Amino acid sequence: MSSARKARRGRSRLLRMLIVLIVVLVVALVALVAWYLLAGRVPKPPVTPPAPERPSAQPASCPDVQVIAIPGTWESSAGDDPFNPTANPNSLMLNITRPLQAEFDPQRAQVYTVPYVAQFSNPIAIPPDGQASYNVSRGEGTAKATEVMASMHAECPLTSFVLTGFSQGAVIAGDVAASIGAGTGPVPEDLVLGVGVIADGRRDPAAAPTIGPPVGGVGAEVALAGIKLPGITMTGARPGGFGTLADRAVQICAPTDGICDAPDGAFAPGNWTASLSRLLGYVNNPVHALYNSFGVDENGTTATQWMTNWAADKVRSAPTPAHE
Repeated sequence: MSSARKARRGRSRLLRMLIVLIVVLVVALVALVAWYLLAGRVPKPPVTPPAPERPSAQPASCPDVQVIAIPGTWESSAGDDPFNPTANPNSLMLNITRPLQAEFDPQRAQVYTVPYVAQFSNPIAIPPDGQASYNVSRGEGTAKATEVMASMHAECPLTSFVLTGFSQGAVIAGDVAASIGAGTGPVPEDLVLGVGVIADGRRDPAAAPTIGPPVGGVGAEVALAGIKLPGITMTGARPGGFGTLADRAVQICAPTDGICDAPDGAFAPGNWTASLSRLLGYVNNPVHALYNSFGVDENGTTATQWMTNWAADKVRSAPTPAHE
């Protein structure tokens, strides 16, 4: 075979390989774009228009207080019963909501556990794990919490609110609280008795007091602000924190819990060594699942006990509206 023919055959083979490579890259790019679109962006909660002037009394069916509880990842489902959730019998929030339901008559405090998909899809799972992305999940939880509070306020304009959540639920509760504190939320800020979050992924130490041992880090979304993966957007700290609700908000975070105690400025070149050391510590100390036994004071009060007592105090001291 002549050298010219060999050269032409080599060029032809190279061209075919190049075409195949281009096709693979195009398919991969299309798949990546579709993945982003299907995974979703973090949706903004709807803005509730200001309500008319409040009456002097409300319907007899209205509770004095509505406690909004939002479970963490894999601790809820979209179809769960908000008054008797069973999607995950080990849900951390049950250690708060059940004692409150046992202490208070529903007329005094309606305890509502927000049902939402509560998932966190692995963006690099092959094949895909079939779960909702973090953005979609938190968006659904935020929309449902906003909707139920707005609906309660429309029907019961004198009802007060307590808002609490854990992990992904803490992010959602904190986001809803921030919108209320900024004047764009589902209820007026003066009707919110308190906001209590456990292991908030957007934890900002300056936004509200932290109950328990000192915590040096920040929420993972704050440490990783600006990072975007398919369906996972690290949204950073809440602009303005909790706004006008800052004086009624509390945070609980266990030291070395990477969700709420991530290295501040983790990607700054001068922080890489320290950040790596702390990240390795998270692997060896998975405290995120241990808040039901994590003590926050010298008496050994656990995080869930403390939050239950805090919420109960808010309910006890809440106004008792007149009923029609």
